[in-house]
Amino acid sequence: MPYKPFLCFSVLLALLAVAGGDSGEAAELDYSKLSGIIIPGFASTQLRAWSILDCPYSPLDFNPLDLVWLDTTKLLSAVNCWLKCMLLEPYNQTDHPDCKSRPDSGLSGITELDPGYITGPLSSIWKEWIKWCIEFGIEANAIIAVPYDWRLSPSILEERDLYFHKLKLTFETAYKLRGGPSLVFAHSLGNNVFRYFLEWLKLEIAPKHYNQWLDQHIHAYFAVGAPLLGATETIEATLSGFTFGLPVSEGTARLMFNSFSSSLWMMPFSKYCRTNNKYWKHFSGGRQVGTHTYHCDEEEFKSNFSGWPTKIVNIEIPSSRGFDAYPTFSEIPETNLSGMECGLPIQLSFSAREIADGSFFKAIEDYDPDIKRLLYQLEKSYLGDPVLNPLTPWDRPPLKNVFCIYGSNSKTKVGYYFAPSGKPYPDNWIITDVVYEYEGTLVSRSGNLVEGNPGAISGDETVPYNSLSWCKNWLGPKVNITRAPQSEHDGSDVQIDLNVEHHYGEDIVPNMTRFPRVKYITYYEDSESLPGKRTAVWELDKANHRNIVRSSVLMRELWLEMWRDIHPDARSEFVTKAKRGPLRNEDCYWDYGKARCAWPEYCEYRYVFGDVHLGQSCRLRYTSADLLLHYL
Repeated sequence: MPYKPFLCFSVLLALLAVAGGDSGEAAELDYSKLSGIIIPGFASTQLRAWSILDCPYSPLDFNPLDLVWLDTTKLLSAVNCWLKCMLLEPYNQTDHPDCKSRPDSGLSGITELDPGYITGPLSSIWKEWIKWCIEFGIEANAIIAVPYDWRLSPSILEERDLYFHKLKLTFETAYKLRGGPSLVFAHSLGNNVFRYFLEWLKLEIAPKHYNQWLDQHIHAYFAVGAPLLGATETIEATLSGFTFGLPVSEGTARLMFNSFSSSLWMMPFSKYCRTNNKYWKHFSGGRQVGTHTYHCDEEEFKSNFSGWPTKIVNIEIPSSRGFDAYPTFSEIPETNLSGMECGLPIQLSFSAREIADGSFFKAIEDYDPDIKRLLYQLEKSYLGDPVLNPLTPWDRPPLKNVFCIYGSNSKTKVGYYFAPSGKPYPDNWIITDVVYEYEGTLVSRSGNLVEGNPGAISGDETVPYNSLSWCKNWLGPKVNITRAPQSEHDGSDVQIDLNVEHHYGEDIVPNMTRFPRVKYITYYEDSESLPGKRTAVWELDKANHRNIVRSSVLMRELWLEMWRDIHPDARSEFVTKAKRGPLRNEDCYWDYGKARCAWPEYCEYRYVFGDVHLGQSCRLRYTSADLLLHYL
């Protein structure tokens, strides 16, 4: 999966610029002391060389602290050297003997992957949101990035880098430095990292102090684009290669991806199957719990799809085991002919459960040299992890405030058809067809309708809807649903449905209208919840997985939500959705049809020397602080 840009902690804009109130929860907590902890997604942290590597036939060598991920110049001029610095030994995850890479630290490691006049904007992650923070006076020590080596599985992250120990110290240091708890903002794989941290923490803190530590150090958790049941694109990257948008072949991308133990961290898995947690042996007199085995509900075997829209993998394998799926170049013509003479190939289909428990990989082990390594990592780093098997459904984190945010209604891959290509490894598999979910249907790349169990809507182009929306199960028994346009509006197109019954395991689909050309945001918010807990789910129409964190709409909503949270005059559990107007000068624009600034009650024409067009001269009539009072 390509690198995931993630968002600046916009919620801090109001939190740290405005003093907290004196009523409600604000009386217990000074919100101006909050910090923001940012956990990036897959491939969203710079990696730097920690070796001296001479690259033959290239004027560019690698020296300590040189950029590796991502330096497109060296990738193009010295790809073999670059791969030495990127690849890991598939079994023990050690570095190449000639080159070692380590993640960068601080905000600079996650701002732009490949800084430069041209490459900088193309690889920008959340640089623009830093400008928002500066614009509203956020202090430099209020935002803390926690980069990690995204090539490693969670257990190896801790073993090699003590990452989760350091993350715990980061929360505690932020608390001592700022005097208050933190807001956690995670994007994509960063949510998986945070989930593992919460489980790892149970081994570090006495059970009776666990919730106390969480309440003291974490005020709210914002999960953006979380692949809560995995992502199907991981299968594509594992078998045929995903280029990350880089100028490399799919085979090279596959070699690189499969050398990372993190390649299995986002594999699809069933929502009906769970495992025992080994850490409970520490609280049961040292009794051995045993190995991780999946325990599945009856629904797993009734549905046939593991809670997914369709079978995720459909793959052709030769009918004869004598067929070599990864021949040498000299064997290609002979192998292709002999394979056809042995009979028709066999097509096998696999569900999410059969992927997560290794059944799929065992079925094709004889036809691919990478599979033995993948099975080793699956058993060691996931199914046999002593802290957590990440390939299991996630219950609501035991935190005060949880917001789950994702894009929807985009064409998203949910299934693949593979066949042997007749080429040597690593190009030995070819994708023959792809199944997409879109507008409540399943359709193949060839345009045919596919039978299955599609959701009411589709995902965010990368993660399917059923995986993103799993967090709806974190909501309480009664839910308030609001649908409103994403753009500024006067409230005329806002639809509300209060106290909707919600049953665990069932999707919530509002019976609300849509205008074809309008992008909506749908809010699902607890009407009844546990005391002291709040949960909300936001669906943003057409918000792309990789670009959702660049969305000004998301920035605005996070800002308004936390503004309401800190204000002593707030009258509701969540911010009002009745209307949305401009909040910054950048939100004002020129209405050519009416020959004036749009939203005249908020914006006015005010020319400043240097403005080059009419829209630049449209500015807010009032300060942002005055405008925010309308949203209490």
